[in-house]
Amino acid sequence: MTYRTFSTEDSFGPRSGLEGPYRYPNGRVLYYDPKAGEYWDPTTDFYVDRDEVSDLQNSIFQLVSAN
Repeated sequence: MTYRTFSTEDSFGPRSGLEGPYRYPNGRVLYYDPKAGEYWDPTTDFYVDRDEVSDLQNSIFQLVSAN
């Protein structure tokens, strides 16, 4: 059995009203805003396009299936 951990050595912690942080293999960190129904990027202060979030989520599945 193998597993991979993602670095948590950053300043991204829990934020009020948001779910996460969700860390992706490329180093990107996103939060989910349940009121807006979208993912938010704290480094740009913008919501992320759904296709881009889907690509990020697929990168996790590809990483897991490669092992």
